This record gives sequence, C-alpha cells and structure tokens, in this order.
Amino acid sequence: MRKGIYILPNSLTLGGLFCGFYAILASFKGHFIYSAWAILIAVIFDGLDGWVARLTNSTTKFGIELDSLSDLVAFGVAPAVLVYSWGLQPFGRVGWGAAFLFVICGALRLARYNVQMGSTESKAFTGLPIPAAGIVIASLVLFHMEILGGLSGKNHTILLLTFLLAALMVSTLRFHSMKEVDFRKRKPFWLLVVIVVAFVLIFMYPEIVLFVFSIIYVSWGIIEGTYLFHRKRKTKERAQ
Repeated sequence: MRKGIYILPNSLTLGGLFCGFYAILASFKGHFIYSAWAILIAVIFDGLDGWVARLTNSTTKFGIELDSLSDLVAFGVAPAVLVYSWGLQPFGRVGWGAAFLFVICGALRLARYNVQMGSTESKAFTGLPIPAAGIVIASLVLFHMEILGGLSGKNHTILLLTFLLAALMVSTLRFHSMKEVDFRKRKPFWLLVVIVVAFVLIFMYPEIVLFVFSIIYVSWGIIEGTYLFHRKRKTKERAQ
C-alpha cells in the first residue's frame, strides 16, 4: 500500500460496486428493470477490471480483495435483494431465507475461489461463478417483465431457482471459463460469425437472449457435471 495502487483497474472495480449499490436502491423503490440492468452493467465492469489488470500487468492482492468485495455486493447482495423484492416477498420467511442463502453461498463461493486461485481453479470454475448467478437473476427479471409482465402471487419456479443457484455456487460442478480460450491462436472462421450473430441478437432482443444464454450456461454445467460423475463412478466400478 505504501507504493500506491493502480488507478484504472481499481476504478473499474469500484464502477461495478457502484452498479451493485444502485441496483439495491432501485429494488427498494420497485424499479426492478433498472436494478436488473445495473447488475448486468456491473458484469461488464467486472470483466474489464480483470482484463485491464492482466493487460497492464497491474494485478495486486489489494485489487483481488477489492474485486471480491465488489462481486459480493453486485452479484450477491444486489440480485438477492432484487429477487426478494420482485418475486419472493409473498413466501414470507421462506422467501427471505432463500435470498439470504443466495448471499451466503455467493460469499462462500468467492472465498473458495480466492483460496483456489492459481491452483485447482486456474481455468475452469469449480461451482457456478457468482457473476453468472447474478446474470441469471437479472436476466430472469427482464425476461419475465418483457414477455409475461408483472408477477401476481407466489411463483414457486422463482423460489426453486433461487435455491438451485445458491446450491450450484457451492457445488463442485465444473463450469467453463473464458480463460480456457486462447485468443492468441487462430480460430475457425465460423466462430467469428457465431460471435457476431450472438452480439446482434443481444442488441435486438437483450431481455430474451441474455436469459436464454444464461440458462444454457447453467444447464450445460449441470449436464456435463452429471455426465462426468457417472463416468468416474463407472470407472471405479470397473477397477474394482
């Protein structure tokens, strides 16, 4: 700390923290769409701060800790307050319990990530990343408001999804990361076309596409993890 801190990556981290704080305030006021978009914008800041830190070789322990605190607010507390204010209040104690469990599991997920950083979790993620869980909640709100409109009464699907996301964050399922892709190597031309089409669809129908992509990402991790578990189990049975 006596040598100072790097301004650019830490400023981006604080930008994500601000978005999370704004999302909480917006949820209190009933502005659920604004809250959801603030969480999604925080994802951009979260990606940029790490990318800038690696690009400028300015990764520090201070920046890592600040990033974790920002992630807990922007992708743990903010989505929990959003989903409770929007869809879990009718469930009473069970509703706020689900929201609080989401925050707890998010904090445990971040703590485990910091401990495993540079060892077992160098590329793929162990457990659902907390930003991905926040994206699911935020995109769900946008999707529901755009397609189905407001909520009325209890929606058990939202309650179960909150519990599921909390469990996935502290699970040992493997979820893919962008770190697995080596952008320095040549890629097939069709991959560029797919990326361009994805960006166009996001700009055209962001409420729908972001939710669909987030659900596909979560589902893929569950399916792949289940498949690997059964394959290891069969291998052990054959060895015996």
